[in-house]
Amino acid sequence: METRFHSDLEQLKMTILQMATLAEKALEKSIKAFVERDDDLAQEVLNGDREINLLEVEVDRHSLRLLALDQPMARDLRFIIGTLRIAIELERIGDQAVNIAQRARVLNSRPPLPRNLAIEELGDTALDMLRTVISSFVNQNADIATEVCKMDDIADGLNYRILKDALAFMSNEAPAVLRSVETIIAARCLERAADQATNIAESVIFIVKGVNVKHHCQSIKES
Repeated sequence: METRFHSDLEQLKMTILQMATLAEKALEKSIKAFVERDDDLAQEVLNGDREINLLEVEVDRHSLRLLALDQPMARDLRFIIGTLRIAIELERIGDQAVNIAQRARVLNSRPPLPRNLAIEELGDTALDMLRTVISSFVNQNADIATEVCKMDDIADGLNYRILKDALAFMSNEAPAVLRSVETIIAARCLERAADQATNIAESVIFIVKGVNVKHHCQSIKES
């Protein structure tokens, strides 16, 4: 019984890692599609979203079965609850990638805007946060997860800068208003993906340390 239970926990972990890999690839492709004006990559993101959604359903099914049949305690219980939370955030990151890909397809059909280095930097930051938090989950390392919390302010600052620059650009370039709005939406999606990586970091800290820091990442950053 004990061997079967821990085998099931390992399978749950592998499903989360498979989901994380797909979410990371989707976000990376959507950023590249946006920056490089690549319709084919954007379409790949749209086509791949269903697989991420199906894996979230699998995590739900597997986790609820473990909770109902095995009544886990202590860290095992935290692990199952934490993976349920992580799956939700990974599915949302997949949704953000879809939104960015959709913005890319709209912009790719219109004349290009000037290159926006800030949105490229925001994309790199969001990807780095996601990759780092996946590493923290794999290694069950709360210190690595805390580093992700510290990175969230960078993403917020870049999103604000993009918004401010886009508004200034629109005031002088009326024909570019709609394209600039699409850029603002894409930046907001990247900032949300960074927030969701931070939420995953909070779940990793909960799993490892048994401390619920949900919605309190700021206190970690300041400690």
